[in-house]
Amino acid sequence: MKQKVTSSESPFPYIPMTSLTDGVSQRVADDLYCLPIQIVNVCFIGNPHMEKEWVLVDTGMPKSAEHIYDFLSDSFGKVTAPRAILLTHGHFDHVGTVVELAETWDVPVYAHEAELPFLTGEADYPEPDGSVEGGLIAKLSPLFPNEGINLSSRIKALPQDGSIPFLADWKWIHTPGHSPGHVSFFREQDRALIAGDAFVTVRQDSLYKVLTQTIEISGPPRYLTTDWPAAWESVRKLAALEPSVAVTGHGLPMFGADLRDQLGQLVEHFAERAIPDHGRYVDNELH
Repeated sequence: MKQKVTSSESPFPYIPMTSLTDGVSQRVADDLYCLPIQIVNVCFIGNPHMEKEWVLVDTGMPKSAEHIYDFLSDSFGKVTAPRAILLTHGHFDHVGTVVELAETWDVPVYAHEAELPFLTGEADYPEPDGSVEGGLIAKLSPLFPNEGINLSSRIKALPQDGSIPFLADWKWIHTPGHSPGHVSFFREQDRALIAGDAFVTVRQDSLYKVLTQTIEISGPPRYLTTDWPAAWESVRKLAALEPSVAVTGHGLPMFGADLRDQLGQLVEHFAERAIPDHGRYVDNELH
């Protein structure tokens, strides 16, 4: 296992991939903002104009801290520190700048207990499966980093009761499959969902669809998903919430009846739409 970075140095190299929506932020619900950075979304919950009155969800691709700072400065007039950073999971494209941001802002980072080995230097993720059925990005995925990182004393487990520190109106939901400790975040009052990679709104293995951000509810990215039965159950769990808006880790936000209808279709046809025909982590009995 490679040595884990604990300084403000980024633990991963820059990945030269992007989409047409890179940097185009969107307010998707009351005090909920989505910012696409290259091919992945980060979320802001709260009011970043007020110091320590907001939290950051995921931290984007490697070398993307300046994109986050620029968004805060352009949208709210100044850069203020959040109360905390929340992680849906610890894959490289969701924690690309977490070490730098947590150190710069001097804030805690929260993740599910089952994800902690990958965030404390104890374990690496399974290698991406380049043999999986899918498009060009799936074939390139063995080049993606799979190393864990070490957030040292900054990383903390989310409370076991489903509550989220500093966000009284939100709860976390364990949605494993894409990773062991993957979580999604849900606010009952407006049915807002931050799904992470439990499902996404773009075919993440297709280079063309990622570039153009063609909207299409899909299962979790195939090349990094290792437990397909759990992934199916996680999508079923989120669909049962009947969200009014969903921000996923990849792709554009979706809203209303279209979101619920497509999510229901994904649950019903998960085996043929989400689970690849072949791959290292695929059990053919699921088809």
